[in-house]
Amino acid sequence: MNCINNIVRPRFGSLLSKRETPENLWIKDPQSGEMVFHTDLEQNQFVVPNSGFHIKISVSDRFRFFFDGGEYQEFDQPAVPVDPLTFRDHKRYTDRIKENKAKTNREDSIIVAAGDIDGVPVVAAAHEFSFMGGSLGTAAGEAIVQGMEKAVEMNRPFIMFCASGGARMQEGILSLMQLPRSTVGVQRLRDAGLPYIVVMTNPTTGGVSASYAMLGDVHIAEPASEIGFAGKRVIEQTIREKLPEGFQTAEYLEKNGMVDMVVSRLDMAKTIARILRLMLGLPEKLAALEALPAPTQEPQPEEAASETVVPEEQA
Repeated sequence: MNCINNIVRPRFGSLLSKRETPENLWIKDPQSGEMVFHTDLEQNQFVVPNSGFHIKISVSDRFRFFFDGGEYQEFDQPAVPVDPLTFRDHKRYTDRIKENKAKTNREDSIIVAAGDIDGVPVVAAAHEFSFMGGSLGTAAGEAIVQGMEKAVEMNRPFIMFCASGGARMQEGILSLMQLPRSTVGVQRLRDAGLPYIVVMTNPTTGGVSASYAMLGDVHIAEPASEIGFAGKRVIEQTIREKLPEGFQTAEYLEKNGMVDMVVSRLDMAKTIARILRLMLGLPEKLAALEALPAPTQEPQPEEAASETVVPEEQA
């Protein structure tokens, strides 16, 4: 009995027991349904290898993939009133802010940082979509404006990564006031002669698309991103017409001239760096030539090799 109780039963128990596995070990491709190993997906910058589908990423991952060596310096979040309208629906706005801060470990939906891309120094800002859908409030608007002013102060181009559902309704008119404020920031960049490049990711909608997202010198979009002001269903119900296939996608907007180019996340940093070199008049970085070793000169013989000896008969 001891043998059965101590050996046989524990073995059967270990076979029947449920093993704990990480929830994010495998990720399902929303487009094809393919299961992709998380480590492989992360190494490919969260772009599904077979389908090319771009999965939403955090600002930390975006900056890590974007800046050279994943090194960058984040700027402090500006201090603004947390709940200027003391807004409440079925939950207090202050409680929503606390929940999103705990979930994302961020103070608000805009993060600004400075670093180099392919050797070109830039200032970049990005929406944290996990923070209330990347919505634009007073703190986010102030972060954008201060980031643009920092770019002017440092004499660097400004890159804007958009991923937002639009203005934050809990802040009402104060949120909408960030649209013209950000427009003034863009004008300061232009007055300083600094490039302003916008990268629209999925989604870029609402008040964000009606302001600084459409004011760039160059507009770039990630593949299959949804870009527009109002949703497709709202537009169809308003105009009572069927919209074209692929309406408000990055590829559709590129075809119709609202987006300059659609670029994969894997090529984003090099593409933007090359555009900036052209706009700033910087020399093109030729990595292949820089990797070649410097030519070495072979020692010349003491006697001149070009001298020819003429036979006496011919002389």
